[in-house]
Amino acid sequence: MRKLNCIIADDEPVARKVLKEFIEQVPYLQLAGQFENVRKTDHFLQENKADLLLLDIEMPGITGLEYLKNTNVEPLVILTTAYPNYALEGYELNIIDYLLKPIAFDRFSKAVQKAKEYTELREAPPGNHHSPWLFVRSEKRIEKVELKDILYIESLGNYVNICTAGRNIIAYLTLKGIESQLPVNEFIKIHQSYLVNFSRIDSIEGNHLKIGNKSLSISRNYKDELMQMVEQKLLRR
Repeated sequence: MRKLNCIIADDEPVARKVLKEFIEQVPYLQLAGQFENVRKTDHFLQENKADLLLLDIEMPGITGLEYLKNTNVEPLVILTTAYPNYALEGYELNIIDYLLKPIAFDRFSKAVQKAKEYTELREAPPGNHHSPWLFVRSEKRIEKVELKDILYIESLGNYVNICTAGRNIIAYLTLKGIESQLPVNEFIKIHQSYLVNFSRIDSIEGNHLKIGNKSLSISRNYKDELMQMVEQKLLRR
């Protein structure tokens, strides 16, 4: 994993110092710049690339939220603020996390780990993604989903319903889009509208399979491929 270039935008010198020290303690982070206002931050980003922006909200001139609303910011953004009431608005602007001051290092570490994992997923070659999890945008937040927990994925047009044993996650993705991020030997399409986690199938009978407490239809177009996979798994035992 390459190092993530981080920049800090905060008008408080003490806050910048704390974040700088935190960054120095994380091996996969490196500080590329620190600025006391949005204007200088934006000027830097016009000429340089950054992976992660640690952005304060209440700053003189343009606030952090105003900047996100009016600028196409390329780095992932973690908001750092003393005010909890901006969290919802922040997540609507696709931030990766929201840290309340005073920030503890453990909480900072979790936030930047999320940014690291999201970057790895985004930069993975198409079709060669073998991480045990993926990140999806769901409503106003970014959700981490463990592949082993997925029972099946249902197409809802421009959205998908990711069904696990404990919850359903509606994500803004097409079935084709999420299929390209899944290992082909673990997930299989059984219908135009369904992808299933092969290891979570409980039984197959006729043109239906049972997975969890759900019975799903198997389309004639996909049944042969499914049964071939079943036979391959049986032969390995």
